[in-house]
Parts: sequence; structure tokens; C-alpha cells
Amino acid sequence: MPKIKTKRAAAKRFKVTGTGKLKRNKAYRRHILTKKSTKLKRSLRKPGMVDSTNVKTMKKILPYV
Repeated sequence: MPKIKTKRAAAKRFKVTGTGKLKRNKAYRRHILTKKSTKLKRSLRKPGMVDSTNVKTMKKILPYV
């Protein structure tokens, strides 16, 4: 079997935690920030976890992570 290539775009966006979960950055923090509340913007700074429904797909995209 040949080696599986890692999707480089995904590798740059996701990190694996110590327990094996996938960590990601949250969306909606790039522009049009004036109408968003300070509380919302603060919560968007924190990393989110990839949902369990998407983990199987993500493991295929990132085989060696």
C-alpha cells in the first residue's frame, strides 16, 4: 500500500490534543466585528473542538496526526 497524503490545508487548521480530540479555531472573527458584542468576540478567541460527527472524516484527511 502506498502512503496516504495529508491534506495540507487541514493540517494547518487542526491540532490534536493530548486525549486525541481535534482542536480548531472558531469562525466569525475576521471582519464586521463592530456589530458583534464584546462577550461574543471574547468567546470566539477560545479554541473549539471538532464535532464527533465529523471526526471520522477528519481522521481520513489527517492520517498521521
